[in-house]
Amino acid sequence: MIPARVSVVTLGVRDMAAMKRFYEGFGWRNLNPELDGYAAFDTGGATLALYPYDMLAEDGRIPATPAPAGFRGVTLAINVERPELVDETIALIAAAGGRITKQPEDASWGGRSAYFTDPEGNAWEVAWAPGTTFDARRAVVWAQQQQG
Repeated sequence: MIPARVSVVTLGVRDMAAMKRFYEGFGWRNLNPELDGYAAFDTGGATLALYPYDMLAEDGRIPATPAPAGFRGVTLAINVERPELVDETIALIAAAGGRITKQPEDASWGGRSAYFTDPEGNAWEVAWAPGTTFDARRAVVWAQQQQG
């Protein structure tokens, strides 16, 4: 059986210094601040890692092509504990240099969400989902997990 977990999300980045500054600007702790060519941030669930784009493509033996200018088919998410925290978090992200692509709004699925992109165009959602809580590691616990 394959373990049902996502341990690390690695973003291939072109401007490491700018991307490190951006995520450190959130107040996120870089686990390896002494390294110039790599960063890892403890996010309570999976670790968010930054690695040079060309080197990451080479490591995976995947052709390094120019990143698409628009949506890349992947979003990352920051879930929060209360609906009003979506608005507060998006305001902080905008102040840190994030480009807000969707202002906070109530969602058709009953929660609240907003979207932003980082300096290299990676898409993120900030969301509150009814019934979710967080464990001691700050990882989201979905309502369905709580029921059984």
